[in-house]
Amino acid sequence: MTNTMTARTATASAPTRPLLTAGAVAGPLFLAVGVVGGLTREGFDFTRNALSQLSLGGLGWIQQTAFLLTGALLLAGAVGLRRALPGSTWAPRLVGVFGASFVLDGFFAADPGAGFPVGAPEGRVTELSGHGLVHLIGGAVGFLALSAAFLVLARHLGGRWALASRVVAAVVLLGFAASGATVLAFTLAAALGLAWLTAVAIRLHA
Repeated sequence: MTNTMTARTATASAPTRPLLTAGAVAGPLFLAVGVVGGLTREGFDFTRNALSQLSLGGLGWIQQTAFLLTGALLLAGAVGLRRALPGSTWAPRLVGVFGASFVLDGFFAADPGAGFPVGAPEGRVTELSGHGLVHLIGGAVGFLALSAAFLVLARHLGGRWALASRVVAAVVLLGFAASGATVLAFTLAAALGLAWLTAVAIRLHA
């Protein structure tokens, strides 16, 4: 009861609102850059390629910048979350881990494969380079942390928001588990996770 009331009675102070806004903007920014890049760059196929691969090639700097900027916004959002929910210790930390994973993946690009960039082998990546391995581990840790954050936040949100938060956590985990069979499943699950984090930040901002 106490945790539920924490979310219902917490009001974001003026210094906290810009931080929550940063957290809310992070997901839409990253997804917008990824969708535009995927639609405009030659050889990219959403059913075969991960958004991370847009960091490769001549225009890869755009997606790399999106990774770094998104990570910075998520870290700011984690601070805002800690201020808006003073009773929550782990949710802000886990969102912070998620943000740090974006910063890490901004510096360590995914490996080419599945026909992207143009000229890359048509098959899926079977052997990871050093930077590709770091990217994979960073992404795995990040989205596992995000799922855990949603489960923790469910205890503070209460009602339908709590149920939705648990469902989204499960979908993100399932999408990550299915990524070995289909990249699109993970892309959609990750997009849902980013969108739900935006929704939570907006609710706390109100």
